[in-house]
Amino acid sequence: MLRACLRRPGAPQRPMGAGYPIAKSPESFAATGQAMVLGQMQRRQFITLLVGAAAAPSLLWPLGVRAQQPARLPTVGYMGSATPATQGQWAAVFAQRLQELGWTEGRNIKIEVRWAEGRSERFAEIAAEFVALKVNVIVTSGGVVPTVKQATSTIPIVFAAALDPVASGYVASLARPGGNITGLSLQSTDTVGKRLGFLRELVPDLRRLAIMTNAGNPGNVLVMRQAQGEAHMLGIEVTTSEIRRAEDIALAFDALKDKAQALYVVSSPLTTANRVRINTLALGRRLPAIYDDREFVEVGGLISYGPDFTSIYRRAADYVDKILRGATPGDLPVEQPTKFDLVINLTAAKALGLTVPDKLLAIADEVIE
Repeated sequence: MLRACLRRPGAPQRPMGAGYPIAKSPESFAATGQAMVLGQMQRRQFITLLVGAAAAPSLLWPLGVRAQQPARLPTVGYMGSATPATQGQWAAVFAQRLQELGWTEGRNIKIEVRWAEGRSERFAEIAAEFVALKVNVIVTSGGVVPTVKQATSTIPIVFAAALDPVASGYVASLARPGGNITGLSLQSTDTVGKRLGFLRELVPDLRRLAIMTNAGNPGNVLVMRQAQGEAHMLGIEVTTSEIRRAEDIALAFDALKDKAQALYVVSSPLTTANRVRINTLALGRRLPAIYDDREFVEVGGLISYGPDFTSIYRRAADYVDKILRGATPGDLPVEQPTKFDLVINLTAAKALGLTVPDKLLAIADEVIE
């Protein structure tokens, strides 16, 4: 039909390709100097028609074909608070668990991954981007929740690894979070006493302790206060070392000179992204340090005691699955960790001149040599 419309009136119909050289590209067509006349339609008009068809395909495609265009896939906005190097494995287990639950990237779900690299200014940028993309769920760590909460009150938010979501004001209660937020709690304030106990096993004469925390992170501040209280009850003098940027870390260690025998680092996106630097500075000043995240110990830190983050991020995928299938975030109870790991790095202990007691080695979940 289109061929008949484009033939000159009264001209004999030729077989396709007969009588006219076929220009294989615009350049080859121009080189021949020939102008193929398509009926009364000039070449420019023909190109205009094609461009218009590309810009507005719905004008040319039949209704049945238009109805078959693929629908928008459910989209998850995943914000890693640190870097792929430090938290990439958590994103991987999250995606793996989603696949186990029937969600395959590119087939029936889309996952938009962004990394804040431990910089708080990136939190708001990424949150705004997710809102603009109209994602169906936002997944992030607890310390980022206040920023994401400011960006949206309607898009469901699932937090993994919130230090104390109730005390931080993220949710109304663990059983009934309310609003558009739910997730998993680390309950780090409940485990502060154990960490101090492990540290005293390594440094029996501990009398002066430094606590390093991100002062801009509400959950970190809560853990710091809990640690201060626990330390005072043990007769330990506390020096707080507050940081807000990566540039503050070296200055904080300089200020600790001769003021501490050991260090308690409260994990946050900022400290995790700079964990190698913190380990190096602690070792250089011969400060035994304890962490609540094994990621520090795996790159040279001394000791950590905290939840299994791999399990936590797998469980975050379960929350996303329920929400995508119709559950309301505020009705999904916040879960607390059931498994905590004690990890000790013997190489770091040797470098610090410490002897790890046999009873501590006996209860350790992992010993790095």
